[in-house]
Amino acid sequence: MANVKLSDKLIADAKITAKALHRSVPMQIEHWAKIGKICEENPDLPAAFVNGILISMAEIEAGEVTEYVFGS
Repeated sequence: MANVKLSDKLIADAKITAKALHRSVPMQIEHWAKIGKICEENPDLPAAFVNGILISMAEIEAGEVTEYVFGS
């Protein structure tokens, strides 16, 4: 693990958002970095779409899915 210098403003913003979303500050910053990386690699995808994909992937990993039945 590497030590990284982050701005006080970023850390303050992360503390607020992390508290609201029940994450630790490091987990919040990692989440932002993950979304930012994905958005840079896929510039035509909106950030909200990327976030939805990440939520869907977490639901799959947790087994919280049902099969979609076409025509029902």
